[in-house]
Amino acid sequence: MPDKLSDKRKIKCAKKMRDIMTTYYLDAMTAEQNNKQVAWITSGGPVEPLVAMDIIPVYPENHGAMIGASKMGEDLCTKAEDMGYSSDLCSYARTDISCSVVKGGPIGGLPKPDMLICCNNICGTVLKWYEVQARFYKVPLFILDTPICHTRYSPEIAKYVRAQIDEYIVFLEKITKRNFDYEKMAQVGKLAYKSQMLWQKVLNTTARNPSPMSAFDAFFFLALIVTLRGTQIAVDFYKDLLEEMEQRIKDGISMVPNEKYRLLWDNLPIWYRLKWLSNKFSDHNACLVADTYTSAWCSAIKYTDENNFLDSIAEAYTRIYLNIGVDQMADQVLEMIKFYDINGLVMHSNRSCKPYSFGQMDIMKIVREKTNIPVLMIEADMVDPRNFSQSQVETRIDAFMEIIKQRNS
Repeated sequence: MPDKLSDKRKIKCAKKMRDIMTTYYLDAMTAEQNNKQVAWITSGGPVEPLVAMDIIPVYPENHGAMIGASKMGEDLCTKAEDMGYSSDLCSYARTDISCSVVKGGPIGGLPKPDMLICCNNICGTVLKWYEVQARFYKVPLFILDTPICHTRYSPEIAKYVRAQIDEYIVFLEKITKRNFDYEKMAQVGKLAYKSQMLWQKVLNTTARNPSPMSAFDAFFFLALIVTLRGTQIAVDFYKDLLEEMEQRIKDGISMVPNEKYRLLWDNLPIWYRLKWLSNKFSDHNACLVADTYTSAWCSAIKYTDENNFLDSIAEAYTRIYLNIGVDQMADQVLEMIKFYDINGLVMHSNRSCKPYSFGQMDIMKIVREKTNIPVLMIEADMVDPRNFSQSQVETRIDAFMEIIKQRNS
C-alpha cells in the first residue's frame, strides 16, 4: 500500500523543473540546426550578457553534478586519469574532459561550444580546465579575472573588473558578429535580479519549523537559477515554487517527519549519496534546512543594482561566497546558524573543491567558539565515489546526532 504521507511530502514543482531542464538541454543540443550559438561558462561566471545576446549558456559543472547523481563519476574520472590527468584534479574537470572525448554521461556529452567563458571567482582550476577544452574544441576562450576580496572590495579591484566587463562585451560582439543590445541587457538584468530574489525567498521558507523542504531539495531546484538566470522562465518557476512552499507551511507539510533537529550543510553536495544522506539524517528526525552552496547564487545580490545591472555586476560577481576571506565566510555561516535556528553544522571536506574546503577548519573553530553547536566533518568528493566510506560516515553521523540529542534533551 503506498505511503500517502510520503506522496504528500513530494514537491509538485519537481516535475515542472525536469520538463524545463529537458527543454533547455534539447535547445542546446539542437542549437546549430536553429542557427544559435552555445557558450560553455563556469557556474560563477556572468551569464546575463550571453542571455542578452541570445547565446545558449551551458554549464560543465551542472553536467558534472548530473554525472555524479547518475553514479557515472567513477568511470569518467578513471578515463580522465587514463588520459594523464591527476586523480587530485577536480572531479567536475575530470568528468568534463573525459566526457568530451568519449561522449559519455547521462545525456551523451554536452553540445559542442562555439566559445568558452571562464571566471575564476570560484577557483583557479577552471582556468586550466577551460584552456584544455578550448584547445580540444578549437574555439575562443574569454577569461574574466576577479581578484580575491580577502577583506574588502577596493576601488582598484572595481576599476579592474569593470573594464573586463567591457572587454567581455567586445568579445561577444566579435564572435556573434552582432552589436550588443544594451536595452535587452537591462531587461535581462532585471529578470536575473528578480529570479535571485525569488530564489532567496524560497530558501528562506526553511526558516519555518518544521521546514517545508530540505537542502537536498534545494540542491535539485538550484539548477534553474544557474542555467536560466536572466529569463522569464526562471522568474515564473521560482514564483510557483515559492507559492508551493508557502502553501506547504500553511498546510503543515514538513519534508522530514517529526522534525526535531535542524542542520546546516557546508560545501558542495555529495551527488552520488544524496538519497542515502537524506534518509540517514531523517532517521534521526533531523532536517538539513539550509546550506552555504545553494545560497551562494544570492550571496552577492546586495551589491547588485537592478536599474544599473551592467555596471554593478563587476562587484556582485567579485564578492561571491568563494571569493571572499575566511572571516567573511564564517560571518555568513554564523548569520545562517542564527536565521535558520541551527542545532548542528555538517561540513563536507570536499577533496575536489580546494577553495571551499581549505578554510573549513578555521570556520569550524569560529563556529564552535561563537555558537557552541556541534560540528561534523565528512571527508568525501562531490562526484568521485572512491573517496567516500559509507560505514565511516554513518558512524560519524550517528555519533554527531547523539551529541545533538543529548544537548537538546
